[in-house]
Amino acid sequence: MSKKTPLLPSLLPLAALGLAALLSSTAALAQEKVLRIAMTAADIPRTLGQPDQGFEGNRFTGIPLYDALTQWDLSKADAPSVMIPGLATSWAVDAKDKTKWVFKLRPGVKFHDGSDFNADAVVWNVRKVLDKDAVHFDASQVGVTASRMPTLRTARKIDDLTVELTTSEPDAFLPLNLTNLFMASPAHWQKKFDAAAGAAPADKSKAAWTAFAADASGSGPFKMTRFVARERLELAPNKTYWDAKRIPKVDRVVLLPMPEANARTAAIMSGQVDWIEAPSPDAMAAIQGRGHKIYFNQQPHVWPWQLSFAEGSPWLDKRVRQAANLCVDRTGLLKLLGGMMGLPKGTVPPGHPWWGNPKFDIRYDMAAGKKLMEEAGHSPAKPLKVKVQISASGSGQMQPLPMNEFVQQSLKQCGFDVQFDVIEWNTLFTNWRKGAKDPSANGANAINVSFAAMDPFFAMVRFTSTKTFPPVSNNWGYFGNAEFDKLIADARTSFDDKARDVALSKLHARIVEEAPFVWIAHDVGPRAIAAKVKGVVQPRSWFIDLATVSVD
Repeated sequence: MSKKTPLLPSLLPLAALGLAALLSSTAALAQEKVLRIAMTAADIPRTLGQPDQGFEGNRFTGIPLYDALTQWDLSKADAPSVMIPGLATSWAVDAKDKTKWVFKLRPGVKFHDGSDFNADAVVWNVRKVLDKDAVHFDASQVGVTASRMPTLRTARKIDDLTVELTTSEPDAFLPLNLTNLFMASPAHWQKKFDAAAGAAPADKSKAAWTAFAADASGSGPFKMTRFVARERLELAPNKTYWDAKRIPKVDRVVLLPMPEANARTAAIMSGQVDWIEAPSPDAMAAIQGRGHKIYFNQQPHVWPWQLSFAEGSPWLDKRVRQAANLCVDRTGLLKLLGGMMGLPKGTVPPGHPWWGNPKFDIRYDMAAGKKLMEEAGHSPAKPLKVKVQISASGSGQMQPLPMNEFVQQSLKQCGFDVQFDVIEWNTLFTNWRKGAKDPSANGANAINVSFAAMDPFFAMVRFTSTKTFPPVSNNWGYFGNAEFDKLIADARTSFDDKARDVALSKLHARIVEEAPFVWIAHDVGPRAIAAKVKGVVQPRSWFIDLATVSVD
């Protein structure tokens, strides 16, 4: 012992160094600014460039990881979100041939893997969803992309920073539609392809996309750092992002799929997460009692039943469709949701440039609704059976089970016998593109899929054009005729903003009058966020910008 004792003092500096390193590491971890978000999705939205899971996918894996040629301004809470330049700095339609557009591209943009964004990258990203002969064509990305920009046909490089896009017909909506085409890195994908196993190019391509999804490369403000399917996605700042105002202020974002509202509530109450989407209405007071904040705002997002016009549908009688719109007690639903919804008068509200002053007034008027139902041969004693395909949760679906059950009881008083087919959200979203005539409808003659109404195509055209019948886009119910096609053509070929608004107002008025939907609610996007999360801007948009958020 006496021989070993003199050695102990010599170990003290080493022990001190180890303790200092441990304390330093602990302090660094404690100082790491992490934002943990519980989504309504049951899985991580796809990360390979074109997300699934509805627009929650765009919100959490599209906009953070990628850029599009055009994008939404999400910086204001007190004004509607508008389209602004993204990877394109300007664009113009050809004066002589309005099927051709020229886009000028932003110089100096790099993908996360360090490769350049340029016209070749734009052409490559258009071909990935439109050109079946391209080796990198990915059928799995087509459904969520092509249906959102159905007139886009080709892309052609003019020079490194100029590209020409061609549409199948004159389409003034194209720049708005392009907010949904996210730019993935061709060079990064090529490396995955070169390393992929498989003899056939199609097999190698499929393997390359799988590898790309696990190690994505876009040009957005965040980079992917960790991905565990159905469990978590972790993002880190892109410190060299081209827009200095949107270089992230947090060290890490952790995205967690959590489809059950009660589970999300428990997660924020326990401190497991800092942010939850769509908090349960009956838990909001308790959440606020813990010092957390509830954010919400008006937004162009509709929560409807979309109705079938297929042969034999109970909704073919306009009196029935209008009656359903008169028999929903939306004020009672508002109370059920703790005030977290907007009362719809149509797809857009009165005062909107596209409003158009429709002759049919969407309101709660049980007497008028019953009268219409009686004229159509139905009553509470002789109810009309209808079946609605719905989800238990999901992107923009608000609180689908209690909301649909409330509507079911409202309509029962008016002579409707409502049945539900409850399925998983992403399956419902996929079925939405297959249509009411497809076996996936399972006998349903209405479908409850919420939708964004930010631009004319998303708000109205895809639901009322005979050119958007499934599987082209989301006209699930096959509603449309020559009158509506003419109204749409008038709007689509109006390249002057004011003239286009006039044409769209006529279209909206006729949509409300014909009632291909039961307009039930407008979402206000409630989310509960911990007080330590700063800089949150809840825009008048379905989307939100994570890049400008900070954590104390």
